[in-house]
Amino acid sequence: MKFPAQRLYSLSRTVHHLYAPRVNSRRLHWNSTVRPYSTFKRFPLRTAKPLPLKVEYYPYRNFILARLATRLLRIRYLVLGSAVGGGYTAKKTYDQWKEMMPDLTEYKWIIPDFIWDLDEHINFEKIREIFSDAELAKLLPDFDKVGESLNHLKSLLSPGESLYNEVKGVSHLLLLLDSAESSTTMKASDNQGFDNNGKQYKKVSDKDKAEQLQEELLRTQLKYQKILERLEKENKELRKQALQKDDKGIHLRKMKKSLIDLYSEVLDILSDYDSNYNTQDHLPRVVVVGDQSAGKTSVLEMIAQARIFPRGSGEMMTRAPVKVTLSEGPHHMAMFKDSSREFDLTKDEDLAALRNEIEIRMRNSVKEGQTVSAETISLNVKGPGLQRMVLVDLPGVISTVTSGMAADTKDIIFGISKAYMQNPNAIILCIQDGSVDAERSIVTDLVSQMDPQGRRTIFVLTKVDLAEKNLASPSRIQQIVEGKLFPMKALGYFAVVTGRGNTNESIDSIKDYEGDFFQNSKLLKTGMLKAHQVTTKNLSLAVSDCFWKMVRESVEQQADAFKATRFNLETEWKNNYPRLRELDRNELYEKAKNEILDEVISLSQVTPKHWEEILQRKLWERVSTHVIENIYLPAAQSVNSGTFNTTVDIKLKQWTDKQLPHKAVEVAWETLEDEFARFMSEHKGKDHDDIFDKLKQAVKDESIKRHRWNEQAEDSLRVIQHNALEDRSISDKQQWDAAIHFLEETLQARLRDTESVIHDMVGPDWQERWFYWKSRSPEQNVRNETKSELERLLKINEEHTAYLANDEVTTVRKNLEAKNVDVDTILIKDTWHQVYRKHFLKKSLNHCNLCRRGFHYYQRHFVDSELECNNVILFWRIQRMLAITANTLRQQLTNTEVRRLEKNVKEVLEDFAEDNGKKVQLLTGRRVQLAEDLKRVREIQEKLEVFIEALHQEK
Repeated sequence: MKFPAQRLYSLSRTVHHLYAPRVNSRRLHWNSTVRPYSTFKRFPLRTAKPLPLKVEYYPYRNFILARLATRLLRIRYLVLGSAVGGGYTAKKTYDQWKEMMPDLTEYKWIIPDFIWDLDEHINFEKIREIFSDAELAKLLPDFDKVGESLNHLKSLLSPGESLYNEVKGVSHLLLLLDSAESSTTMKASDNQGFDNNGKQYKKVSDKDKAEQLQEELLRTQLKYQKILERLEKENKELRKQALQKDDKGIHLRKMKKSLIDLYSEVLDILSDYDSNYNTQDHLPRVVVVGDQSAGKTSVLEMIAQARIFPRGSGEMMTRAPVKVTLSEGPHHMAMFKDSSREFDLTKDEDLAALRNEIEIRMRNSVKEGQTVSAETISLNVKGPGLQRMVLVDLPGVISTVTSGMAADTKDIIFGISKAYMQNPNAIILCIQDGSVDAERSIVTDLVSQMDPQGRRTIFVLTKVDLAEKNLASPSRIQQIVEGKLFPMKALGYFAVVTGRGNTNESIDSIKDYEGDFFQNSKLLKTGMLKAHQVTTKNLSLAVSDCFWKMVRESVEQQADAFKATRFNLETEWKNNYPRLRELDRNELYEKAKNEILDEVISLSQVTPKHWEEILQRKLWERVSTHVIENIYLPAAQSVNSGTFNTTVDIKLKQWTDKQLPHKAVEVAWETLEDEFARFMSEHKGKDHDDIFDKLKQAVKDESIKRHRWNEQAEDSLRVIQHNALEDRSISDKQQWDAAIHFLEETLQARLRDTESVIHDMVGPDWQERWFYWKSRSPEQNVRNETKSELERLLKINEEHTAYLANDEVTTVRKNLEAKNVDVDTILIKDTWHQVYRKHFLKKSLNHCNLCRRGFHYYQRHFVDSELECNNVILFWRIQRMLAITANTLRQQLTNTEVRRLEKNVKEVLEDFAEDNGKKVQLLTGRRVQLAEDLKRVREIQEKLEVFIEALHQEK
């Protein structure tokens, strides 16, 4: 195929004029009889000759001539307007075409400088005039024969051609390598044949030719690789500036989420979704697996371009799966899914804080007694130039459980790895340590089981620098990356270097070290490794391409599956809960929260009378035993009223100082708790929802547990109670009768309790034995005989004291022995205590009847009267103290403690609201779970639809 010289010259001039600085923008093209046609060019229009018009004055009007002149003028205007419009359209089309042309000013060096000055030194116009087109074509080389020679040369140099094809396949190098193809091949051909003087070189062997071509291609690749890195760096800065400029308007408009952020949100929801309808999570993500200390984390850090993970020497650092979402952004930063804090990855202190936070989250996720956890930690990393993808870093696979680990650690790690890899759309990034023997690998067998055909596995060989240094046979590395050494299969094989083992080494220094290593490595020079198989840059590009390919192929199928699941769940809800709204766990919690707060407010609606009645009754129930046993009964044994009153005053003072205020506060707190529980558990009729019962009980218990009564209340209450007990004045007959009634009720209650105890001691009486066929045990017979003997003793002396003398005990025992009843002293005294108590209570009740008419004698201080009613006065003092204490506690409750309890309830509800585990534990049932599943499935489906729409728009 022959090319005219003027066409080559025109091409060079076009490139020069478009992108070189223009000194003379009106340079003329040389004239040629053959002019290239283009739709963007228009030949100049011929200038129309003006029609001669002869203007004369005619005596008569000639309408025919006037009409003809008008039509001619109209045609002229149409032609002139068409010419102007066509010229404007041509100019506009040319400007648009010029704007669409790429900026190639950076590549001026491709064409030598002397080409631009050829027209200054060579007169191509004279050459064209001297030679005809046919003669000029003979001077040019026959490009068809040159092409055939090059093809023959490539067939001879098959190793070089193979390396050339591999280099040509590297992403981002196609354009530059193609442009260098002809120059490189021609140079090799020239060096093989003749020099500039026409002398022939000594013939070179095919092996030397192949080595020369390989070295030349490597030099070319490295040269263009540096150019590409420089261009990528400039592009990265430009993108960062563009993103920063766009970021300035973030407060003025709603920020549109990126595609990878939408996809990551779907995965976050799926990680918490527990499906009961066999709709499994089959959405793609990149699963990073490998043996422990194989370099998984280092590879992930190189892809993320930041040292973000905790690091250790030989110990397990990854204790839980970490999902890392990579996306582009103006700033290099990281942020957890459940936190608003942003970590600046360009600052060492933020990097250290991020690593520490990840380690804390891992340890907190591990349950007690375990070593690893299946709970996923979600992390978003943004930065200029990052490849968009979602990666999950899993704990390293181990072969032996060491000391300090749980016994099931190995099995748990295998289970976690299998759970992620069994997803048919998950991309498995298998990391293998190149510095150890291949036979020690564990993860390769596991990967081959999960993906036998290798359709979604990418194999990465790390620490290649150590492998090249230590291995006696470097060909093993070639066997590994060609997939011939391990039993597993993979889509692609990569070899990377992730540093020298220094934990403080920066990402930039690691990248420089990796580039220098592969530039000087024999593995690449000898063809054991292909150019597109090395560096983490090529790895991240390949993984990202594979990830998005898998996403586009599977996401719509997953959306359809969740659509079917949503239909099943909605159908179940309509059939089982047709009249209830679909409230999820959070919405149910808010509803329960409002009900609980309303019930707390109801405490303030309790009447003062109700509070005081409850407090007085419960306080007396709490202290009545102490009053009867420790105050009244001991004082009643006194021989005169003076001794009685002295004993009562001393014991009341001791009781008030030590026990009474504390007992009163306890009673008040229990009363508040009981009333709160009553409101919480009270059924609201048909509006009552028993699904909240467990939550309400937990809130009540926790609020009561947190509540602390005012410590100063006891001190003030002690003074009030002491003053109330000191008052002995009964103002009227009504108060006197109330005190007697209170005394009688107390004595009757104690008498019933005593008779019940005696009944249990002696067994059934004759009526029960006769009508209910009950019988006494031998011990009850002994007790009954002892009781009868002691009652006979009391009949003889009704004024007997509470204490039984030893001689009386002996007499009773002998009388019983005479009846063939063997008893001991302890049994006699025990029975005497109950018998005398019954006798005393009956005697006190009879005394109460006598004291009903004793108010008149009380007013005269019992002068000239044998009647003494000191017990009535004692119980009036107790009754008045109870009333005053109940009133004081009621004021404390309504004014202070109810509000503090309400505050505690609100704090508990807020704490429970932030604790999802608590809500799951307290709000249970199929109704709750079904509403939760419906919410999640709808959210997943909606987000998947938004993601699919954005994915189609990006296409």
